[in-house]
Amino acid sequence: MSSNNSEAEDTTIYKAVVNHEDQYSIWPVDRQNPLGWRDAGKTGTKGACLEYIKEVWSDMRPLSLRERMREMGQYPPI
Repeated sequence: MSSNNSEAEDTTIYKAVVNHEDQYSIWPVDRQNPLGWRDAGKTGTKGACLEYIKEVWSDMRPLSLRERMREMGQYPPI
């Protein structure tokens, strides 16, 4: 019987990455970042990287939307 619990068997080391819109994702540390994404400063297991993202990505709206809302006076500055 084989287990389909790939997350428990995942030994990949990941890094948190962020794009120009301040949107976060994870990416295998041994692969080149996708175009438009840069390192966010966290590496580790999938769970550790996702926990980091959960802590730092508190506003899921794209940066361009937040800036536009600020310009229109609908979003207080941080």
